[in-house]
Amino acid sequence: MIIENVMQGYLRNDGRKGIRNVVLVTYLVECAHHVAERVAQHFPTDDVHLIGFSGCAPNDYAEQVMRRLCTHPNVGGVLIVSLGCENFQRQTLKRTIEESGRPAELIVIQDEGGTTTSINKGIEAVEQMLGRLRAQQRVPMAWHELVVGTVCGGSDACSGITANPTVGAAFDWLVDQGATCIFEEPGELVGCEHLLRRRGRTPEVGQRLYDCIVKADRYYKKMGHDSFSAGNAEGGLTTIEEKSLGSYCKSGERPIEDLIYPAQQPPKGGLYLMDVVPDGEARWGFPNINDNAEIMEMIASGCHLVLYTTGRGSVAGSAIAPVVKVCSNPVTYQHMADDMDLNAGAIISEGRTLHELRDQLLQCIEQTANGQPTKSEALGHREYSLGYKSFGCYTF
Repeated sequence: MIIENVMQGYLRNDGRKGIRNVVLVTYLVECAHHVAERVAQHFPTDDVHLIGFSGCAPNDYAEQVMRRLCTHPNVGGVLIVSLGCENFQRQTLKRTIEESGRPAELIVIQDEGGTTTSINKGIEAVEQMLGRLRAQQRVPMAWHELVVGTVCGGSDACSGITANPTVGAAFDWLVDQGATCIFEEPGELVGCEHLLRRRGRTPEVGQRLYDCIVKADRYYKKMGHDSFSAGNAEGGLTTIEEKSLGSYCKSGERPIEDLIYPAQQPPKGGLYLMDVVPDGEARWGFPNINDNAEIMEMIASGCHLVLYTTGRGSVAGSAIAPVVKVCSNPVTYQHMADDMDLNAGAIISEGRTLHELRDQLLQCIEQTANGQPTKSEALGHREYSLGYKSFGCYTF
């Protein structure tokens, strides 16, 4: 069923290949959001995506995430929109993009004379980029060149026996082909730290995995909350440990190569856990204010696409990289079929095997990599979120 070199990608200067050829319009402070949004809205039928950073205060984490997003393999060109007085290092970002071989244009609203002239100049710049990207040819792309992430959203009692194991089985297959797979949500792995430690590639890696979950548990307790929601309870889950065991299934069974942080790209193929919980004292609020913050962190680490498991149902997609919805509950799938890509709940309702669902998910990944829009892409979902964080043990 699955054969090598059946996909086509866009070759970048660093040797990586993208499965999309997006033009990004990115704002560097909330004051520039409107101008950037108006530019992006001028291209409703093109792959022109809007991203940005609202904060005016400096933050190394946000700047590094932005640099990684703007040089992601799915990105072909970038328009940067700056107000002019924010702290974000706009020239550094532009230079980073240009050094990657991508076209980059910078608009500074205060220098351009305001809103109207900035919007007009931005539209002209994006039109030129789109013309350049349309001429780019695709090249063969193998499974081992893929980077795939996974997140949960709206888990229910079915998640741990259908959707999450299906993703885990697909991860095992992908890792065996040499692909890179990333899972995260340390706050939804509380109680599984001893299992993660056993799967570390080395004892040192195992201890880092263990410490990551302990840190997450401490952080959440300090903030007075955890990742267990009212919707999880309504969906039949009873405890954070039960939810954690279901979430853990997404990682499959292969050894874990290492722990990485947002915007850190794995050095080689294999399975990785992403630590999304800030280091130090709890001072940033929720580690991730929404599912899209987690998705963007995975994309910043190079994910070509993200497998999103849900039982209660979610409609979120993302900018830059496609989101593949894997629904755990057959009733939810039928109720929200326009938003779901795969009915893993068929294990319950139709007696399908995990092996069959794994193969179906791999086919979906293959089709997505070859350009077929996911349900969220077809509906126009391009959600995006980026806030403040700090990681003392990783230098951005």
